[in-house]
Amino acid sequence: MSQTSAAENVILVLSGKGGVGKSTVSTSLSLALALGGGASSNNSNTAVGSRGGAKVGILDIDLTGPSVPRILGVSEHRVHQGSKGWVPVQRTAAVSNAEGVATAATEGSLGCMSIGFLLKDKGDAVIWRGPKKTAMIRQFLQGHYLIIDTPPGTGDEHIALVENLREGWNVTGAVLVTTPQDVSIADVRKELSFCNKVGIKVLGIVENMSGYVCPHCSECTNLFSKGGGEALAKEHNLPFLGYIPIDPSLVSMIESNVPAEGATPGDGNTVGGYVAGFPESGVYEVFQTVTERMIANIHAKGSK
Repeated sequence: MSQTSAAENVILVLSGKGGVGKSTVSTSLSLALALGGGASSNNSNTAVGSRGGAKVGILDIDLTGPSVPRILGVSEHRVHQGSKGWVPVQRTAAVSNAEGVATAATEGSLGCMSIGFLLKDKGDAVIWRGPKKTAMIRQFLQGHYLIIDTPPGTGDEHIALVENLREGWNVTGAVLVTTPQDVSIADVRKELSFCNKVGIKVLGIVENMSGYVCPHCSECTNLFSKGGGEALAKEHNLPFLGYIPIDPSLVSMIESNVPAEGATPGDGNTVGGYVAGFPESGVYEVFQTVTERMIANIHAKGSK
């Protein structure tokens, strides 16, 4: 794989531990980019589509539990092998209209590949071998952004996995995800050490689950304290991308489907509830800001 044929920007989403919402952040970043998030910060005319949306791929290689297909509403889809390897599941960036029908929002697109698609049963163990891994990522070599949802941790297996991804790829950098609690912040410190060890630029830190916004009065309550992620970023002179509050509508959107434009009753032509509902969700504007800051850091010169 040559760097000239690789995706323009390969971004790893990392966390020191599981349970911090890394997959949700990965998916939301991908959707935000496909919907044109950060376009004003991008100096490249080719980085976004003519109506703002970028061509985005999300690669879910979290061996501890691939959850991106479920979040996108494509867990029942199956991938097949083409002449050049596994063909990803494609999703058009969409928004739910007044009739509850998902219509295309931009010319952006979102392709999803997950190790979960390769399991015959959701409870099967994940077997991750070189040839299968290479075939999986080959279809993502072209595009504006490739977001990679990686396994949590900083062990030898994690290092070997990331090093393999970096081989021949233009790895742009990493986004680190934490929650406000001290135990999560401590694990992110290990992740920072890991990034320094393998030479990956840190594009910024995201503090997830930072406050709960009441859907009735819009008051924000800090359930797990707040500010640890930003303080850590300042301590290490790294960009802080933003606070992501808990969205109470997230679970209901993930568990639902919206009829696609042109669908007929019973034809199964649906769009995942989170894909269609994301532009109207309580975190949409937050992720627009996070994406804009991330892209600005990609193009910033002399940053870590």
